[in-house]
Amino acid sequence: MKAQSLRIFFKTLGPGLLFASTAIGVSHLVQSTRAGADYGFALLWAVMLANVLKFPFFEYGSRYAASAQQSLIDGYRDLGKGMLLLYGLITLGTMFFVTAAVGAVTAGFLHQLFGLEGIISIKVTTYLLFATCMLILLIGHYKALDRLIKIVGSVLLATTLLAFFSTLGRGPAADPFQWFDASILQISNPSFPFLIALMGWMPTAVDLSAWNSLWTLARRKESGYQSSLKEVLREFNIGYWISALLAPCFMLLGAYLIFGTDKVLAQGSAAFAGDIINLYTESIGDWSRWVISAAAFSIMFGTCIAVFDGYARSAQRVWQLVSPQNSKGEESSGIRTFQIVLIVVGLGALLVINQFGNSLRSLVDLATAISFLVAPIIAFANYKLVMGLKPEDRPGITMRWLSRLGLVFLSGFSLVYLYALFF
Repeated sequence: MKAQSLRIFFKTLGPGLLFASTAIGVSHLVQSTRAGADYGFALLWAVMLANVLKFPFFEYGSRYAASAQQSLIDGYRDLGKGMLLLYGLITLGTMFFVTAAVGAVTAGFLHQLFGLEGIISIKVTTYLLFATCMLILLIGHYKALDRLIKIVGSVLLATTLLAFFSTLGRGPAADPFQWFDASILQISNPSFPFLIALMGWMPTAVDLSAWNSLWTLARRKESGYQSSLKEVLREFNIGYWISALLAPCFMLLGAYLIFGTDKVLAQGSAAFAGDIINLYTESIGDWSRWVISAAAFSIMFGTCIAVFDGYARSAQRVWQLVSPQNSKGEESSGIRTFQIVLIVVGLGALLVINQFGNSLRSLVDLATAISFLVAPIIAFANYKLVMGLKPEDRPGITMRWLSRLGLVFLSGFSLVYLYALFF
């Protein structure tokens, strides 16, 4: 019986790991490490709060796909064409910035891994990276993405935990730490925009919940196994809470090895990637440099491919639903749309990267802030959709209350941030 359960689990395994890979990328490697380096543990509460209060809205992506047998994007269409168009506009407004932020970080780690500094520019590395990501998806589509993530995710998980416990054993470079700083909540504080950016992609943007519903459906089609709601949610929960627990690990690396010292994380993508790798090797040992470089690049590479796939897949579905012919069952038309959107996303992201140059922090902060501002709209739509499922598939009372708290949390901080921007 146990062997059979294990086989079933592996048949459903995939969407949750894809989610974890997407989350661990920029929000963990970049934002969590920066939070620890600049503020010690003063923003740990924000990281934990965002992970807990945003959980229901991501879980609803898997829940809705498993129960309704369609994606959240189809659900938005059922709520009204206005909601579908709004989601399409949100996707259009965020996809270039988010892909650019993820791509810039990934290119930096690629540059470090192969020692390309002085050989080719970071711009050329970025072009090569984007071309590779698009080629993999054009050739292998979901199957290639699914298999890649399972390998690189396990490598980074092992190395991150090793670095975490090694650093924990050594102790902080400077103390004492501040566990809460009320001044950060003041909208006039220069740190407030970073607080919003940190929570915007912690663990990732709420509008990306639709991707998980698409990946759930793609996994069913690829495996040929009709998984139950319980099996789908179990697989997603594993991926989600692994990513949530890793966020403080990255924060600790920044807090213990940089906070209170004269070290500063670099702005440029290649230099920043080098600083992150140095944090790991300082904790584990110089012998681990190649292992860490490969693991960090691998998880960012997986994130980059997942972002390309997620935006192309979601934009493709929006187009299918709003187009007059409604090509829901025309697979060849869907593939062509996917390919076109994939190329458009890549070119648009490259334009954004060229615009921001080496200002990696500004690019990441802008992308994450945009994601946080649109989060309440998507969160409310997800909640409304799952409450319309058949009674036995709806979330329980605990999840409902957590959803309401999450809506208050997302809406409150978004309104305060808007006030800080315009008043």
